[in-house]
Amino acid sequence: MSIVDTYLNGLYQALPAEELQQLQLSHGASPTDLQALQAAYPQVPASLLELLGRIDGTHYREYPGGEICVLILGSDVFEYPYYLSSVAQILEEAGKYKDSIAEIYEAYLDEDPELLGAGIDPQVPMNRRLCFSHCMNNGGTSRLYLDFDPAPGGSVGQVVRFLHDPDSYVVIASSFDEYLQGLIEQNYAFIFEDE
Repeated sequence: MSIVDTYLNGLYQALPAEELQQLQLSHGASPTDLQALQAAYPQVPASLLELLGRIDGTHYREYPGGEICVLILGSDVFEYPYYLSSVAQILEEAGKYKDSIAEIYEAYLDEDPELLGAGIDPQVPMNRRLCFSHCMNNGGTSRLYLDFDPAPGGSVGQVVRFLHDPDSYVVIASSFDEYLQGLIEQNYAFIFEDE
């Protein structure tokens, strides 16, 4: 059984019934879309391709059975669960954000040591990182990236979490597989039903 099988099996058990019902309207990305993603990001991990091959996005994603909006991912910031972006959304985002962290923050980068975690290269354009997830408020507060161009001490394919206000970029897992494994081990702690 793959890490994605294990992850999804646990997710389906943890989700509230209404969200599970929505998620069942989803389908996987087409082989053509997955090839386009691989062409844009040759180092995309097999586990992310497999996940997208099963569910092609959960962020206001229109499927034949209806639109779905389901939070299926988490991070180290528990109060902000995340959507999975579709292949189309990932590629659209890659076309938008070309500035590097150094260009975005300029002098603030030296003034605020909390802004940039270890292993992240501030000179790499943001669109070289694969943004696979936006948090519950449409990404304004937090996004998750796969980083294929780490600084010394980082790992190729590490998962970087961006958090806004105060802004910070931190490595939360050394790979996508490790990231999914962490969410499994935390028993899908990002899923909480409204009181």
